[in-house]
Formats: sequence, structure tokens, C-alpha cells
Amino acid sequence: MKIEMPEKTPPRQLVVLFVAAVAALFIGGCAVAPKTLTIKGDSTPMMENTILETATGETILRRQLIDKLAGVRVIYVGESHTNVSHHAIQLEVIRELHQNTPDLSIGMEMFDDTYQPVLDRWTAGELDEDEFLRQTHWYANWRFPFDLYRDILQYAKENWIRVIALNLPFHIPAKIRVGGIASLGEQGSRHLPAFIDTTNTEHRDYLEKIYKLHAFRGRDNFEFFYEAQCAWEDAMAAKMAEYLGTGKMVVLAGNGHIIRKFGIPNRAFARTRAPFATIYLAAVGREAERSWADYIWVTPDQPMPRMPMMPKGMKKPK
Repeated sequence: MKIEMPEKTPPRQLVVLFVAAVAALFIGGCAVAPKTLTIKGDSTPMMENTILETATGETILRRQLIDKLAGVRVIYVGESHTNVSHHAIQLEVIRELHQNTPDLSIGMEMFDDTYQPVLDRWTAGELDEDEFLRQTHWYANWRFPFDLYRDILQYAKENWIRVIALNLPFHIPAKIRVGGIASLGEQGSRHLPAFIDTTNTEHRDYLEKIYKLHAFRGRDNFEFFYEAQCAWEDAMAAKMAEYLGTGKMVVLAGNGHIIRKFGIPNRAFARTRAPFATIYLAAVGREAERSWADYIWVTPDQPMPRMPMMPKGMKKPK
């Protein structure tokens, strides 16, 4: 917004013009850019809360998306872990599908498979939240604030929806990154699936670009890094296949595990042949590609406020 000034503007008028300009910024004047997402190769930016069906290039309504998901058995809903809106959308998808899917389950990256008995006790109503956090060692394992996932897990508990722990124990990928799969020994290897696919060149190229952007102290062998990622992806795919049965599953995982389907989705499909769909949740202010998923859902950029964790009963210092 440009404000033209006369050559000699009285001081009081200057104040009025300044206040008007500031007000325009806060009430959505022309100086405030709309919150959009850019799709690579498309000239029209996408507004917040728009859903793109990438196969057709058409935008669809939320109700239309849910109707389309009725025809698949596995729905992957990605996330940026600390984006509050992403977890709200995940819960919305679960709620909508649960209305017509009595045998729905929820697969979660956030728990490793050794905690499956704890998850089963949670959904059976045998644990309160405090005990659940203790028994899953939440803040030693996943570490992100539980507030982000509380509503999803509470909904699963209230509706007796089984939650499936998909992940490897969190120390396993870290060890592979340092010494490769061969370094695990019998104890570590028992957590791995029988088959781990390291032959996908597109997946390898994607991860090598990421690897080169970061400094990995003590992990300077890309082959070990790639082995770790493939073991991670295939382990989650194997757990998904083990628990899918004849029902339907919503899988919650980081966007990096579902992008272009070469992480969990294609590896799980190779095991189950079950039809699936991927939903990539992409925050405004960024660029995305249609190849990333079956659906790209444009979301607010809504990170959770940083709050120090404090044990119950401890008061803030005055």
C-alpha cells in the first residue's frame, strides 16, 4: 500500500495517515498478502483449507474427499509433527471414516511395536492418561508434546478403535545409521522385517539430497543412512500389513514417510495389495508438487507454542 503525501503535510495529518496505514495492515488491507501454497508448475496459488486431487488437478470439498476414501482400505494422512492443524485434520478424517467403518484401526508412527500391549490397555479403558504416558515412556521416545495427539488417542479410547504401534524401537534406526544393519546383532535384528528393499533409485536419490543438506556427525556413511531409512520404512509397512486384516486403517506418519509413496505406502502395498490413498498436509507459505500424494490438503502454518515441560505440582518461580 502506497500513501501519497502532499509536499508539506501538517504534523497532525501525518499522525492520522500513519495510524491509518498501520490499521490497514491489521484489518486485511491490500498490504497483507493472502496465505497460499504454490503447486510447482501451476500458476494459481492454493488458498488455506483447499484440497487438491492431484490425479485430476481439481480442488474438492472435504465431503468429497471422505466419499472418495470409502473405496480404499488404507489411508495415509501425513503430518508436520508440531503443526496443530495437522492433528486436527487427522482426527477429522478418523471421525468421518469411523461413522461407516466399524472395523477401523489407527496405525501410528509415534509408538514402537514393543508398546502394543500398552496401547491395547489404553483403548480398553484400563489406563488413565498419566499412567499411559508413563508406560509408553512418551517423553523418552516420541518427545513431542502429548497435547498434539491427545484428542486422537482419546477419541480412539472412547470409541474402542484399536491403535497400532508401527515403529521400530527408536534406538534401532540410529544404530543402523552408524554401523549398518550388519552391526545390530541378533537382539537388534529381531525387530526388523524379513525383507528390506534398498533398490528404489527414486527413493535413494530423494534421501541422498536430504543427506547432503545436513551434517551428520558420526554418521558420514550414506549407505548406512539409507539402510536405516529403508529398514524404518519397511518395518512400519510390515506392521501395517500384519494388523490390517480385513478392515480399514488410517496411518498417521510424518510427511516424509508418505511422500511420493516410496516410503511406507508402496512397501505396505507390496505386502497386502490393499488399495490405498495418501494425503499430504502442506502448510501455506511453501511449495508442493502434485507427485507428492494423491491429495494435497493446504493447511494453516500453525506450530504449537513452545512451552517448557514442568512436572505436576511444580509452580513457576515468581
